[in-house]
Amino acid sequence: MTTNSNKQSRLRSIADSDMAVGWLFTLPFLVLWAWWFFYPFIQSFIRSFQDANFAALDEAKFIGLQNYITILHDPQFYRAVLHSLQIVVIAVPIQTVLGLLVAMLVNQKIKGKGIFRTIFFIPYITSQIAVTTVFMMLFKQGTFVTEFFTLFGFADTTWFADTRYALLFVSLLFIFQQIGFSMIVYLSALQEVPKDLYEAGQMDGASKWAQFRFITIPYVKPITFFVVSVATILGFQIYDQIAAISRYGALGSPAGATSTVVTYFYQNGIRYMNIGYGSAAVVLFFFIIMIITFLQKKLLDEKG
Repeated sequence: MTTNSNKQSRLRSIADSDMAVGWLFTLPFLVLWAWWFFYPFIQSFIRSFQDANFAALDEAKFIGLQNYITILHDPQFYRAVLHSLQIVVIAVPIQTVLGLLVAMLVNQKIKGKGIFRTIFFIPYITSQIAVTTVFMMLFKQGTFVTEFFTLFGFADTTWFADTRYALLFVSLLFIFQQIGFSMIVYLSALQEVPKDLYEAGQMDGASKWAQFRFITIPYVKPITFFVVSVATILGFQIYDQIAAISRYGALGSPAGATSTVVTYFYQNGIRYMNIGYGSAAVVLFFFIIMIITFLQKKLLDEKG
């Protein structure tokens, strides 16, 4: 009995020490998270109920839900939300699927696969302004890119200056930049899939499609939720690309075709210095992302 109790006490002490070490390593992240996210969000939440101006924050007045009421009656807010949703709906599924396909490609036994991984990952770590500038050069009227897209029924025009294609241009730009991130994350997951499962599937006569559907997809499902969630948040947070496109005009150019929730907040909260109104937009933006992330999780769980 004494021996068993000693073993149990040693196991408990080891578990407690591991937990303490875990919390020790987690503590810096929690502190930074609280300082850089939680505290500013609480401040924004409080400001959202005030009539507050950047130039005179000490004169802020409590006005209740007036900022929210004004936003919810503003057609420009709904237009910005719609544009953000369009970017997410177009770009997130495409970049997720392409990221998985590219990861499967570079996971094969091919020569120079390390070079291919680097090539696909470079756009993700490159300056967003630089990538946007290059894309703007490629998608001008008369270039081989715009002429190529005429084969699919698109007009030969400068995409980022055309209200019909500007938002699609932003979506394609986002897809191009995010594929590398999705590829790296999926690649780490694919390398953890037991090879015995594929060998057993081959012995049972399973086709490549069957192996992909019943082995690969279930194993990368948690990673898929992570990739989709991160891409959705980043899709809603797009700003630098739109700022680069609008540098010679109003933010959200052309004619507001690229306005998003973030540009709406920037225009009202920063440029017009109405921090109370802008904070209300941020709070609504936060809850929109939370709801969409919850729906994505439910959808993936149902498909599983």
